[in-house]
Amino acid sequence: MNSQKNYDVLIIGAGPAGSSAAALLAEYGHRVLVLEREKFPRYHIGESLIPFTFQPLERLGMIPKMRASHFIKKYSVSFVQPDGKRSQPFYFFNRYDKDTVAQTWQVVRSEFDQMMLDNAREKGAEVREETTVNKLLMDGETVIGVEATDKNGHTYEVRARITLDCTGKEAMTSNRRGWRMGDPYLNKIAVWTYYKGSKREADLDEGATTVAFVPDKGWFWHIPQHDDMISVGVVAEGKYLTRDGVKDLKTIFDREIEENQWIKSHLAEGESTGQYWITTEYSRHSKYCAAPGLLLLGDALAFLDPVFSSGVLLALKCGVLGADAIHEGLMANDLSPARFADYGAAIRAGIENMRKLIYAFYNPKFSFKDVIMKYPDAGGMITDCLSGDVNKDYTQLWDWITEFVPLPDDLPYGEPLVEAELACAA
Repeated sequence: MNSQKNYDVLIIGAGPAGSSAAALLAEYGHRVLVLEREKFPRYHIGESLIPFTFQPLERLGMIPKMRASHFIKKYSVSFVQPDGKRSQPFYFFNRYDKDTVAQTWQVVRSEFDQMMLDNAREKGAEVREETTVNKLLMDGETVIGVEATDKNGHTYEVRARITLDCTGKEAMTSNRRGWRMGDPYLNKIAVWTYYKGSKREADLDEGATTVAFVPDKGWFWHIPQHDDMISVGVVAEGKYLTRDGVKDLKTIFDREIEENQWIKSHLAEGESTGQYWITTEYSRHSKYCAAPGLLLLGDALAFLDPVFSSGVLLALKCGVLGADAIHEGLMANDLSPARFADYGAAIRAGIENMRKLIYAFYNPKFSFKDVIMKYPDAGGMITDCLSGDVNKDYTQLWDWITEFVPLPDDLPYGEPLVEAELACAA
C-alpha cells in the first residue's frame, strides 16, 4: 500500500450530490478528487426532476446541456384516482416564468449522471471510477482521507483537507457510525419496472408525471422517458405489497396494476422489459451532517420518500450549498464542523417542509382540494413546496393543513458533530 498526493477535497461517490460539489469546488480552483465505485454510465432510479432544480443546474452550467439533450420535457404533474379519473394537470407555467422553472425534464439517470460527472471533469475535478473506498483514515477524531482499492486490486491511501460522503443510499458514514435515524411513519417500499410502447398523454402532457393512487394503500408513479420508455412503479407498505407471502416482484407488480384503472389501461398498450427492482426503508436521516474533516451530502445525509420527486433537487442543493460552505472554509483555513451548521440547517429545513406535505399526502383523511377550497392562498404555497421551493417560510400553510390532519414535528438530525459531542458519538 502506498500514499498518493494530497487534495483539498476528497469526494466519495459521483452521483448528483458528489458531481455537483466537485464541479463547483474545482471551478473555485481547489484540488478535487472524486472516487466512484461504479463505472459510469450506471443504472439508478430517481428520474423525474422538479421545477426548482433549474437554479442549481444553472449554477453548474448545465442548463444549455439539458436543453440540448433528448430528455423528455416535463410541464406538469397530474393525479389519478383508483377508478381512473385523472385530475387536470398542474402546469408549472401557470405560476412560474416560462424561461426558467416552468419546464423541467424526465431523465434517464444513467445519462443524466454521466452528464453531471463529465461537467465536473470539464471544470477540473479528477475522477477515478471503479474504485472502492474501504475506510476513512483518522487522526484522532478527524477524518484525514480514505483507503481505497482500484479495479486492479491496488490499495492505496489518499489524504485531503476535507472528505465528502456522497455515497447515496449506502450512507457509508451514518451506517458505520450508528448515526442513521429512521422515520416513524415513512417506511414504504417500492417495486418498479419499465415498459416500452405504453400509452402516454398527448402534446404538453406527453412528459407529465402521473401519481396514480392505490386504494388506501399507496400509489404508482408513471414517468415518460425518451425512446418510448415508461418508468413505472408502485409504493406502499411492505406488509401490504408482500401480503399472503408473495415475494416475486413481477407477481406483486402485476397484482397492483389491477388496483388502478388508469395504470392498467396505459400499460396494456405496452410491453414490460421484464426486469423488476425493489427498494426498502425509504426515509432515513443522519444524526450529524458534519464531523471533523467530514461533510455528508445528498442521500448520505437524508433520503425522503420519493412521492414528490424531491431526491435530485435535494442532492443538487446539498452539492451547491456544501461546496460554497467548503470553499469559504478553505479560504478561512477553518473546516471545523461548526462551520457547517448553516448548511445543515438549510437542508434540514427544506426536507422538513417537504416531509410535512408527504405526511399529509399519506393521510387518508387529507385532500389538497379541501385545503385550497377553504384557503385559496394555500394553492400557491402547496405548488411552490411541491415544485422544490422548499426553503420558504410555510408556517401559515402548516397552520391551515393542521385544521384537517396532524403534521409531524421536525426530526432532530443534520446538526454538525461539535467537539463537546465527540466522546458520546464515538
